[in-house]
Amino acid sequence: MTENIYETEKLVSEYLLFHYGTAEQVLGWEEGPVSALGFPERIVKRFSEGRVARALDLGCAVGRSSWEMSRDADEVLGIDFSQAFVDAAEEIGRAGKATARRLEEAALATEVEVSLPEGVGEAVFEQGDAMNLRDDLGDFDRVLAANLLCRLGDPGKLLERLPDLVKSGGELVLTTPCTWLEEFTPPENWPEAGTLEWLKGELGGDFELLEQHDEPFLIRETARKFQWTVALLTKWRRR
Repeated sequence: MTENIYETEKLVSEYLLFHYGTAEQVLGWEEGPVSALGFPERIVKRFSEGRVARALDLGCAVGRSSWEMSRDADEVLGIDFSQAFVDAAEEIGRAGKATARRLEEAALATEVEVSLPEGVGEAVFEQGDAMNLRDDLGDFDRVLAANLLCRLGDPGKLLERLPDLVKSGGELVLTTPCTWLEEFTPPENWPEAGTLEWLKGELGGDFELLEQHDEPFLIRETARKFQWTVALLTKWRRR
């Protein structure tokens, strides 16, 4: 892929709405799929209750899940490959709000203000490659990797690193829409027997699978066009 689409203003605005937009700002259609809203917040609630010391959000995008994790973690680190996404996550943390350019149709757009949710703690963000994470990250009580695996050139590299990132007894939540595409992942690195069986095979030696279910999400492209997608969510405990 010659251009990283996740560095563009268009994608930053779409993800600011996806992460922080209200139901009215994102959907605006009463008969629309309202159950798919609030995905970055919903998936964090899959972690067990209780306060922990450290949490990691891999592929954090513009940071909503990182901020949600900060409610119950003393230290939260969000990492994303897109510097533009990292900048947006840091800016909304500083200012408490951000402006998204919401495309309506053709070249028509409106500016909408989105806000950091109330009651969150502290989070730190950095640019990084999930396939080549820095060696000194340490380990974490909770690790989230949302809709990341099928956007990596070699997702197996991340799966190999995960046992070192999650503390014994710690929890890992993975979500993926399983949309394996050649522009992101070479076909030789696609799961051969389906994503769920692949994850069980790769992680089963170090992790216990606690749950699996579907999580819909909705990304607004224009006033009349949306991406409605269903992610596979799996939750694991480090042995």
